[in-house]
Amino acid sequence: MSVFDLISLLLVLTAGFSWVNHRYFRLPPSIGILVMGLAASALLVLLELSIPDVSIYADVAALVRQVDFQTTVMNGLLAFLLFAGSLHVDFSALRSRVAVVGAMATFGVLLSTALVGVAMWVLAALLGIELPFLWALVFGALISPTDPVAVLSTLKTIKVPQALETDMAGESLFNDGVGVVVFTALLALASGGADVGAAQVAELFVLEALGGAVIGLLSGYVAYLAMRAIDDYPVEVLISIALAMGCYSLASALHMSGPIAVVVAGILVGNRGPKDALSDVTQRYLFGFWTLVDQILNSVLFLLIGLEVLVLRYEAPILPLALAAIPVALAARFASTIIPVTLLRRQYDFVRGTVIVLVWGGLRGGISIALALSLPETPFKAALLAATYAVVIFTIVVQGLTLGKVASRSLRPSGP
Repeated sequence: MSVFDLISLLLVLTAGFSWVNHRYFRLPPSIGILVMGLAASALLVLLELSIPDVSIYADVAALVRQVDFQTTVMNGLLAFLLFAGSLHVDFSALRSRVAVVGAMATFGVLLSTALVGVAMWVLAALLGIELPFLWALVFGALISPTDPVAVLSTLKTIKVPQALETDMAGESLFNDGVGVVVFTALLALASGGADVGAAQVAELFVLEALGGAVIGLLSGYVAYLAMRAIDDYPVEVLISIALAMGCYSLASALHMSGPIAVVVAGILVGNRGPKDALSDVTQRYLFGFWTLVDQILNSVLFLLIGLEVLVLRYEAPILPLALAAIPVALAARFASTIIPVTLLRRQYDFVRGTVIVLVWGGLRGGISIALALSLPETPFKAALLAATYAVVIFTIVVQGLTLGKVASRSLRPSGP
């Protein structure tokens, strides 16, 4: 199939599943589409098992393989989704919680990576599965950062205090830079192709994170000045599209963090623009456009996650390890959350139940799957990919659907 045919098919499926979900199930849009994608995939798998002569599963699986998930997410959907989400971030609120967001996005990711890696290494040995320690740490790095797309999508469906919402959104938007740096360094060590030390990791972090932030700041300010010089909403919307795509591509080309660049640019335009650069009409069209883009692309991404189960490698011995990864990820998330909150509780106010909501709201999504799919072909890839998929599906479906109830029961008006 051509690229146009593939995109057309994905949009038709997305629209159809969206209609069915809205008409009958009333689940949160993205989660509803994911659930139906999983159901369709499971139905095809069962059909293949029960009627071996039917080739529908093989045909659909071959079709799904034509979609390069890693490239589609990391070099396509992510730039638009991050820009759309960051446009609505309140910079004043984010600045007031900078230490909390920073601690969660750095120390939290590093601690979770270590805890997940050690636990998965021990569990693999107990289950008789070969998984070297460095490859276990690679899994810890790709599964520890919360996914901004999944978190921001879920935050639209629940109500939490402003400070807690800022912590959750800010952490998810900025921890990917740290996660990618740690993932890249550990992958180089695990692959045995490079000698990566602390100095190289620090240099990589500065180049990726800070470099991406500088590119986002400069490109966002140029776009803001261009918007302030005119009052023509079609052109200004076009500038915003160019900004999202341009700064992401530029940062990636310079081996810097595209996600951080586009987040910084989006926050700058979203907060500075309405003050003196965007008229009321332009604001209505620009924010409305990006809200629509966010909803459509979110739906497409979650459909892809649901269909990706068709191309997983089904190996019975690795299933226990994949299922064990779920409580491991939750336990590591708890430890990497409660420590920063405890250390910062004297400087910042935390409503009671903050840790529970942060832990249960630490959703993983397409970015983790994309990183897992980018792993080189090794004997350990199938186990790591299955474990990644298990954690992602559990966090989105189970945690995402129950986060509202967990938040309402856990949060209290006072007390850390």
